[in-house]
Amino acid sequence: MSYQVLARKWRPRKFSELVGQEHVVRALTNALDTGRMHHAYLFTGTRGVGKTTIARIFAKSLNCERGQSADPCGECSVCTAVDEGRFVDLLEIDAASNTGVDDVREVIENAQYAPSRGRFKVYLVDEVHMLSKNAFNALLKTLEEPPPHVKFLLATTDPQKLPVTVLSRCLKFNLKRLLPEQISGQMRHILGAENIAYEDSAIGELARAADGSLRDGLSLLDQAIAYGGGALHADDVRTMLGSVARGQVLGVLEALASGDGEQLLVECTQIASYSPDFGGVLDDIAGLLHRLQLIQLIPGYRPEADDADGALADLAGRITPEDVQLYYQIAVTGRRDLTLAPDARTGFEMALLRMLAFRPGDEPAAARVAPRAPTSQAHARAPAPPSADTRAATPTPAPAPREPAAEAPAPAPIARDASGRPDWEALIERAQLRGPFSVVAQNAVLRERDGQTLVLALQPAHMGMAVEPMVSQMEDRISQALGETIRLRFVSESQADAMQTPAARAAKARDSAQSAAEQAIEDDPLVQSLKRDFGARVVPQSVKPLGNEPGAR
Repeated sequence: MSYQVLARKWRPRKFSELVGQEHVVRALTNALDTGRMHHAYLFTGTRGVGKTTIARIFAKSLNCERGQSADPCGECSVCTAVDEGRFVDLLEIDAASNTGVDDVREVIENAQYAPSRGRFKVYLVDEVHMLSKNAFNALLKTLEEPPPHVKFLLATTDPQKLPVTVLSRCLKFNLKRLLPEQISGQMRHILGAENIAYEDSAIGELARAADGSLRDGLSLLDQAIAYGGGALHADDVRTMLGSVARGQVLGVLEALASGDGEQLLVECTQIASYSPDFGGVLDDIAGLLHRLQLIQLIPGYRPEADDADGALADLAGRITPEDVQLYYQIAVTGRRDLTLAPDARTGFEMALLRMLAFRPGDEPAAARVAPRAPTSQAHARAPAPPSADTRAATPTPAPAPREPAAEAPAPAPIARDASGRPDWEALIERAQLRGPFSVVAQNAVLRERDGQTLVLALQPAHMGMAVEPMVSQMEDRISQALGETIRLRFVSESQADAMQTPAARAAKARDSAQSAAEQAIEDDPLVQSLKRDFGARVVPQSVKPLGNEPGAR
């Protein structure tokens, strides 16, 4: 018998054999067991997560000779025919190859006929988003009112391209990308059943490279077994994938933590000797930085047990959380910019050198700048600052005495009335209430001050914006502007004089400036002659006031 690839040999034949997608399995199981089934289902998700597999199991559950259930027998002639791809009432259509309206019209014409062997005629349309617009229009009527013996199972990797008229007629199930732990668990199960020796670290490398797709992971597993001559070794897998060992990536972080440029270059050279995928190495660095940040900032975090945990715990005390964030950002952007580099290795090394270059020093930047030599030859040249190696042993020489910087004058206090209410418009400006804060503040009226609380009136249309955390942030800014702790209380006043708000006054000032500008144009002698001699007219909205008109912000 010819060899069958693992992805096909271990394709699930029952819902209980599926890896992940429990939310979809539960819904379909309940529908089958209760008989509450829709006529059209849409399965979405990335490649290799089980869309077509679930559709085939569902078709088998509908037509099993031992009765309709979520647990088909897998032994009857119908189940066997479905598993072998020869069940006549399961029509699989590849929409990527059959995109035209004529292909869909043939499906519609055949849908009216009763199934030949099973209870239902099942149409499985893969990559349904590839159908043409005319094909979708031809399918809509049948999809909306199908015969009772027809079920449509649609699968797609790009649901955004489906017309809303199709989406509204289907029950939609979003299949999730599988976690590396789920993929590695299935790989261990398969390797144990196949009696193939393996190393755990090799499984981890393959599971991460699968990128959420179990089918891709099993294809890589097949390739790795062949590469290793019937066994699975971590070194072979890394060579095949172009990846590097976790310890080598840790060596990069160790060099960065020490600020050792020479060692960093040594680590880069060692990594380059494996001819790796440098983008994947940057991904590994970003992944380790993520775990490092979790150790630093989440007290209850318990990392997975592996050889890297001890080293990461040590690094967590040597690299500041701010630097970890910086290194992570540089790794991610460096990954994105690899295609712009002269070559991949140069882009990789420059990303690491960028991390080293932006590593904070031990003293302020101003102290690291050499003083400018005096222009007069009568003065001696100022000494250069000590090097990093001698800085600790040599006292820093005094810079020439300089005049103390003049302090900026304190801002004038905000005017208040007899009851202690501050000038609301001046307070808005001093507190720098911009964006959404400005919308609330500009449409509020300061009614009274009750101790440390400012009571602000809003019309009901704006009350919905006075919610947390916006109110707390406004309180902080206003308290800082006034130099005292302030609380805000908003009240709804439907009958409030809207013209008292800053926004209303600003709008009135703009209207006045606009009217004045339009009147000035109308009174202009040249404009009047054009109107008189040529029948010209002034388009009001084309006139804009010049300069900073009153109320402009």
